[in-house]
Amino acid sequence: MDVSRFEDTIVAPATVPGTGAISLIRVSGSDTMSLIDKVVRFVNGSAVQAKGYSVKFGVVDETDEVLVSFFRAPHSYTGEDMAEISCHASSYVVSEIMRRLCDAGARPAEAGEFTRRSFVNGKMDLAQAEAVADIISSTGSESLRVALSQLRGGFSAELAELRGRLAEVASLLELELDFSEEDVEFASRERVSALVEEILGHIGRLTDSFRYGNALRNGVPVAIAGAANSGKSTLLNALVGDDKAIVSEIAGTTRDSIEDTVVIDGILFRFIDTAGLRETSDVIEKLGISRSYKKISEASVVLALLDVSASEEENEASISDIVLKLDLERQKLIVLLNKADLLGPNINVSILNNFVLSPKEKAIKLYISAKEGDGLEELKKALVKTQKDLTLDSDQTIVTNLRHYNALKQAAGALCDVEEGISSGISSELLAEDLRAALTHLGSITGEITTDEILGNIFSRFCIGK
Repeated sequence: MDVSRFEDTIVAPATVPGTGAISLIRVSGSDTMSLIDKVVRFVNGSAVQAKGYSVKFGVVDETDEVLVSFFRAPHSYTGEDMAEISCHASSYVVSEIMRRLCDAGARPAEAGEFTRRSFVNGKMDLAQAEAVADIISSTGSESLRVALSQLRGGFSAELAELRGRLAEVASLLELELDFSEEDVEFASRERVSALVEEILGHIGRLTDSFRYGNALRNGVPVAIAGAANSGKSTLLNALVGDDKAIVSEIAGTTRDSIEDTVVIDGILFRFIDTAGLRETSDVIEKLGISRSYKKISEASVVLALLDVSASEEENEASISDIVLKLDLERQKLIVLLNKADLLGPNINVSILNNFVLSPKEKAIKLYISAKEGDGLEELKKALVKTQKDLTLDSDQTIVTNLRHYNALKQAAGALCDVEEGISSGISSELLAEDLRAALTHLGSITGEITTDEILGNIFSRFCIGK
């Protein structure tokens, strides 16, 4: 984005016109107040005279009655003079007010431009700015909690502390260059090595959290796998509360993956109903089964559905087929013994659902009846536990952004180079260079070191008006 464009006064609807009763139009820039006065006629006073954190009633002639909230620089979201116009949610009203503001000298804002101005004006760093988008797109209480923590600067504070310690050591190493003829050490190699090892451990904890954070942000992928007619589609429908998948006694009804999402205990789960696993000569069904195996290998959690009415040999073959596709160090397996209602009235499903975690098999076992709904609450608790076990405590920083994850991995790589350099006895200059590389990668997360191209890519993903 051309820097000179930040001198413009921008305008955009912050809500979707035609939905709800009220729409909000945002205006930001040095000419905000004078432009508002050209469009809105106030009963008392003017926008130019308005104090920050005040609200005035006004009229946009032949269009609407409005309330205008005023924010004065630097005490506003963008750090500039800013106003928000509340009007009726008519698409015509919003577009007419927008047109008049543009005729008066404003220009339509680009995607994410309000938040980008906030970043440029020092109201928030880049990690906090990205958290704004995460808050808007949050789908559950857990993803919202993590995004709010990042917006409040928790992650940024951790990075600042790490960068401060690394910068101090890098400066001492660089200072040694001025005394190279005297062969002095301002930073002992033992101290540098201990610091690097400690920070690598900290970065390792952050990168390990990405698995959980990415699931929070995009939904935990849960593959429902099993033989044909084991009840996979019935289970999907029961979990999402809708007839998402076709249920039929005819084997092979599901020929492609069907997905839907549900929030359970604040966590978004993305359930994937896969094609039944079996030998078939049908070309289309074979393709569906091939995709099933791919979904199984990609899922964070796999629900292996077994039919209690099937033979032991059939179920043994089915579970073996699924386990072969899994990485049990990375994936969670929940074995579901479905159609428990067929076992008879003497079976107490709730007791059987006190599932057992088998260290040998690394699998959770549950008796359920997808058709009758028995055991589904226990299944949901088990699903939530698979994710809660991934993070140690509620105060731990969770990395949810792939850009942040990649930057942390690059920083860790540079610090590993420092460790190798110390072991091989390389010069202070080269050690300092590797430390500076780590500092650069960490600084790219908060925007202390970044490029206009990166900023454009980040903010282009924001919605208009934010």
